[in-house]
Amino acid sequence: MELLLEARGALAVSFDNLEDSSLLEPAPGRQPLWSRTRVSALFEGSVNAEELRVGLISTLTSELAATLQIERQADQDWARVCVADLRPLRFGARLWVCPCGQQTTVTDGVVVELDPGLAFGTGTHPTTALCLEWLDAADVRDKRVVDYGCGSGILGIAALRLGARSVVAIDHDPQALQATRANAERNRVEERLQTGSAERFAGMQAEILLANILARPLIDLEQELASWVVQDGAIVLSGILNSQAAAVTQAYRRHFAGFVAAQKEEWMRIAGTRVPGTT
Repeated sequence: MELLLEARGALAVSFDNLEDSSLLEPAPGRQPLWSRTRVSALFEGSVNAEELRVGLISTLTSELAATLQIERQADQDWARVCVADLRPLRFGARLWVCPCGQQTTVTDGVVVELDPGLAFGTGTHPTTALCLEWLDAADVRDKRVVDYGCGSGILGIAALRLGARSVVAIDHDPQALQATRANAERNRVEERLQTGSAERFAGMQAEILLANILARPLIDLEQELASWVVQDGAIVLSGILNSQAAAVTQAYRRHFAGFVAAQKEEWMRIAGTRVPGTT
């Protein structure tokens, strides 16, 4: 379906679940879908809608063709539309995340002003919230921090606002790095933040590493992520389903101890301390 739409000129294609069920981390090489899936595609405004309809109907089965809908949308900033309903949120005792353009009257807390742009990370997802709550409770003052899989930069920037000495924000997505740099400037912490790929910062170490990704990549990256953390340093792992927590913890036992877990809905955060003498 995606290839069909792209062949017709689609600029973007997305898949949405119409069932009350989750689909996470498919096996390598697979792209399974939910039993009822809505496929949406975005086309240039200059596309002839009737020609597009006829072309698609000629290719789709009669059952799928009957569900086809084509709507003309007014031009607008879709990134802004997606975050228009967000409101300032508090994480822990003092840390607040305020979406760009929103007003907050917080006077006794630490505020992160955030524009996620096209990157993941607003604080509304349980995995991000768990990491922000850990940062709020931890003493990050004068610490070096790695934000691995930084997305919007929300975790690294929160660490800097809470007093971290420096942050290295790592992501393979250029849009994520761009969003992180823009948010760092917005919060006036850009001088203490560096962005780039993991290869760029090979050999660097920090007192704290945060990785809010998914369980399988966390397990696969155990050796690499451990190498970033100094002895007695902290690692904070999130993006883990409850059923995956034991496997992730087991993978990190070679280098870390004192694991403490926290749960929010069906998601877990695992934090541990680097064991002296391990390599």
